[in-house]
Amino acid sequence: MRINFRLFQIVSMLLPALLNAQQKQEQTTPKTARELGLKIGVMAPGKWNAITDVSGVRVGHYTLVQGDSVRTGVTVILPHAGNLFQEKVPAAIFTGNGFGKLAGSTQVMELGNLETPIALTNTLSVPVAMQALVKYSLKQSGNESAQSVNAVVGETNDGWLNDIRGMHLKEQHVWKAIEAADSGNVQQGSVGAGTGTVCFNFKGGIGTSSRVLPASLGGYKVGVLVQTNFGGVLQVDGVPVGEIWNQFSFSNHLQNRVDGSCMIVVATDAPIDARNLERLAKRAFMGMAKTGGIASNGSGDYVIAFSTFRGNRIPHQSANPVQTIQHLGNEGMSPLFMAAIEATEEAILNSLFMATTVKGYKGRTISSIPLPDLLEILKKHHQIPATK
Repeated sequence: MRINFRLFQIVSMLLPALLNAQQKQEQTTPKTARELGLKIGVMAPGKWNAITDVSGVRVGHYTLVQGDSVRTGVTVILPHAGNLFQEKVPAAIFTGNGFGKLAGSTQVMELGNLETPIALTNTLSVPVAMQALVKYSLKQSGNESAQSVNAVVGETNDGWLNDIRGMHLKEQHVWKAIEAADSGNVQQGSVGAGTGTVCFNFKGGIGTSSRVLPASLGGYKVGVLVQTNFGGVLQVDGVPVGEIWNQFSFSNHLQNRVDGSCMIVVATDAPIDARNLERLAKRAFMGMAKTGGIASNGSGDYVIAFSTFRGNRIPHQSANPVQTIQHLGNEGMSPLFMAAIEATEEAILNSLFMATTVKGYKGRTISSIPLPDLLEILKKHHQIPATK
């Protein structure tokens, strides 16, 4: 066999460059924390490492990208596949910092239950999302006599990348997100309600993660979904990345990019009531703190927690005024607390790592976090194997 020596030389010269280019492409492709080699905390994630690991929970997105200025959307979380208005679930809300517009929050705090899907969107689209959820509930079979619906809608302000004053989100977009809602794998990053968000001055978005308790502790699952749009001093698994990069809130470079908001949704299949769900929500907020978030003055930071345990669903109407429920004791809550903290921390990191660079309103561009640079830092601090 004759070999073209010149061709062989050319291929030999180009091959290292091609391999380097391929490696760089692989490094810059969005990846979850676990795909990068990070293991946040000590508890095991569920099959999907998503809020949908909690049985019955479904998530749907509608991403709205139009022209050069519309970068927004909606994300919905459905606790179960039935009629939520007729079969409410125990729920609670914790307010980390109240500079936000969490519609429907007072009734959830008063009655301790949730009766509509949860919608997340941008600040000025809260009213249209509420209207969409109300109409969705009124149209469901069995709700023909309903005259009051408590729609729960959370938000973050995506006005840096999105023409937020244009209020481009419409009711049909929310309905499409509900129609698209599914269990299993959850799309993350610059999608749905996370399309136009900014986190730690990088592109933020939607992130999710889950934890499964050992069988000896009940085997319960905790899943978290976040919409990230906040600032602070970024930490990745304890590594002060923002400080190392000299890129953090109130530094010379980033004096005005700290406000924004973070919505955190926590689901569990553990049989816990509204009181202990509020305690669980408080711990999830600690997961945000572990990433370096500071809950600034202008940040609306909320946690919505609910339980899908079927035996504790709350009927809209019942002939029996006394409800019998199963209730996990206070001493059984600590493992769930840790699960919520770990899942929230990882969900926030996933929202960053899975986001893509977005150019939007007024030509502004927010870049995704530079994964190759991040990987080098994490290897140096021995958070991931050097071979990753």
